[in-house]
Amino acid sequence: ACWKTYVGRPEADQVRCRAMTQLGNGLSEAKLHEDALSVYEAELSMERRLDAPDDHILVVQTNLAITYAELGDLERALSMEQKVYSGRLK
Repeated sequence: ACWKTYVGRPEADQVRCRAMTQLGNGLSEAKLHEDALSVYEAELSMERRLDAPDDHILVVQTNLAITYAELGDLERALSMEQKVYSGRLK
């Protein structure tokens, strides 16, 4: 319901961006990890297009790493975790 409320807002709208995060988190909580993966990948793409602050991108990358691990793709999970670690050191 949250996503439907905010989807019509401009892409750069912060409330819309946070609604997208909540959608991915809700799907993850419901164990719908493949659906959550699609949302997080779209969110990362959007955050990069909008030149979002690094901390926003790192949060999405963390969510992606967790989701990859939940799906059993440990190689991609580790790779993403390394990117997050490296990003946090900057």
